Amino acid sequence: MEFQELTLDNWKEFEELFGPRGACGGCWCMFWRMKRAEYEKSKGDRNKKLLKKLVSKNQPLGIIAMEREVAIGWCSVSPREDFIRLENSKVARPVDDKPVWSIVCLYIRKEFRNAGLSVNLLKAAAKYVKDNGGKIVEGYPIDPTSKKFPDTFAFTGLASAFLKAGFKEVARNSETRPTMRKILK
Repeated sequence: MEFQELTLDNWKEFEELFGPRGACGGCWCMFWRMKRAEYEKSKGDRNKKLLKKLVSKNQPLGIIAMEREVAIGWCSVSPREDFIRLENSKVARPVDDKPVWSIVCLYIRKEFRNAGLSVNLLKAAAKYVKDNGGKIVEGYPIDPTSKKFPDTFAFTGLASAFLKAGFKEVARNSETRPTMRKILK
């Protein structure tokens, strides 16, 4: 398995991973990057085009897990300020004024779920952030109170995976949503 930055060179594989629904309901990993009203109008093909436009600008957007020539997982990670929705989030409000990169989405091909891939994606995301000059990476995973919940609710990751990847809880603004952070050395 290897991890690659999302680029136009691997866009086709990424597109196949996300499928015709854009991973979940036409999101195309644009939910955090747009104001709510704009996002609602853009679901589907428009979000796909908007994300591809960001990819063409060579912005740091995230990494893809590749198994042979097939994309099997995705982690959206960028500087926090790139995610407009985080500005007003009560659950993911800033812990301090330090510059951080945020992990806002993990998406894993169904047949590869529950096999530890999210932990490997989180570790690779931390390396990606460090390679791009970041010093702190954080995420806002779910810490479920029960074991049963739909997979789509885990799009921000699971707290247990963040812990296994070396992140520490630094805040909890919701019973089920900690802020998990990793300092990069």
